[in-house]
Amino acid sequence: MKLAELMKRLPGAELIGDPGLEIAAVTHDSRRSGAGTLFVGIRGLVTDGNDFIDAARKKGAVAVCSEEVPRGEGTWVRVGDARKALALLSAAVLGDPARSLDLVGVTGTNGKTTTTYLIDSALRAAGETVGLVGTVEYRVGNRIAEAVRTTPEASELQALFREMVDASCRRAVLEVSSHSLALQRVHGLEFRVAVFTNLTRDHLDFHGDMDAYFAAKRKLFDSLLRPDGHAIVNLDDDRAEELARVSRGTLWSYSLDNPKADLYAEELRLGLDRTRFRARTPKGVLEIESSLVGRFNVQNVLAALGAGLALGLAPDAVQRGIATLPGVPGRMEKVALGQDFTVLVDYAHTDDALRNLLETVRGLGPRRVITLFGCGGDRDRSKRPLMGAVASRLSDIVILTSDNPRSEPPEAILEEIRRGIPASRAEDTLVIPDRRDAIVRALEMGREGVVVVIAGKGHETYQVLRDRSVPFDDRQVARDALARLAGAGGKR
Repeated sequence: MKLAELMKRLPGAELIGDPGLEIAAVTHDSRRSGAGTLFVGIRGLVTDGNDFIDAARKKGAVAVCSEEVPRGEGTWVRVGDARKALALLSAAVLGDPARSLDLVGVTGTNGKTTTTYLIDSALRAAGETVGLVGTVEYRVGNRIAEAVRTTPEASELQALFREMVDASCRRAVLEVSSHSLALQRVHGLEFRVAVFTNLTRDHLDFHGDMDAYFAAKRKLFDSLLRPDGHAIVNLDDDRAEELARVSRGTLWSYSLDNPKADLYAEELRLGLDRTRFRARTPKGVLEIESSLVGRFNVQNVLAALGAGLALGLAPDAVQRGIATLPGVPGRMEKVALGQDFTVLVDYAHTDDALRNLLETVRGLGPRRVITLFGCGGDRDRSKRPLMGAVASRLSDIVILTSDNPRSEPPEAILEEIRRGIPASRAEDTLVIPDRRDAIVRALEMGREGVVVVIAGKGHETYQVLRDRSVPFDDRQVARDALARLAGAGGKR
């Protein structure tokens, strides 16, 4: 595509240089520059992409797009917002693939991953070829790749859309993170369905306060949702009313508590292995069955049910998709090697998610609950004591350990968590910084009727330390420990 054609996507931009240049690719990563590349310099949270302009040129970049004044020789496009420019230019050079897709965006603090998996399963049950973008993995039809981040940078996201269209996908289901909304990764997209799960404390290290956090989420509904689209909103959340006021499109609410909601769950039958309920929906009453457990997962199912019906899927296909989803990686995932106690691995990494998880476990009537968790370093510190308070209130034994400490000393993180635990629970609280040792200790305490909850990392297969990432999968560590315990003394 000629640079002159690309410039039409950037009203107000200033071009210094040759408009006749042929642009073959757009990137923000100098390492991916090559012949015919347009390099976009973005100021990141840690590094400034403008510092790598020379490196991009050496690799073959023929033009630069930046908010800064031109430097050096060569063609330069100066813009007011480089992130928006990256999104618009990436889409254009790839032929606007998202325009050929029905986009479903799911945003909220908790439940995004599970809800997207449920929607994906409903679409597949209807015979659709689907794309999925989220925290655990990226799917293009049946091809699966490990996710780099929940919502990729705009150039990478547009490349995924191009793959999806080329693979005959008609729909794409995305987890839309607050970071991606604030940082314009999804700028210019038009969503047919937008889903809001909830808003609880998280990412305040980035957003500053809850109002700014919500403002980022709101963009999906007041700016990116198609006027003829559907907003699916959790009526049980405090922000639902405000979201309803600003949303484009048709609004469908869902609720566990308010029978006036458009999608409402009644006659709940919650069990350890299955969940059953009757859903009242805009398309009639549906009997729902799912392998996902807990009241919070009923909310996720209602959200997915609303999205599927809003997309025009047959109700029986949505029912079938929900019923056949076996589970979601790292979300209340069982680790079972024949032991006589239950081991659950979950991604819960906020106080609200941990509360939902532990209340669900408590509702199953265990003899004892042992909860192991930590908090990530270089992330929102305000939730640390809150998570400690939740864990101590709903657990019999709490084991504090490292999550992804990053640049922070693990001991300092654990001390901040411990501040939320009452002094009266000190004897029931263990601090074991090494996560592997902590998991082994938790499993050694397992007995018949006990539930061991390993929370915080879920599906992750690595641990981020100060200077490196190392392989670490809670599920595999638990399996190895259970195997050793069984070998040492048989079933516990």
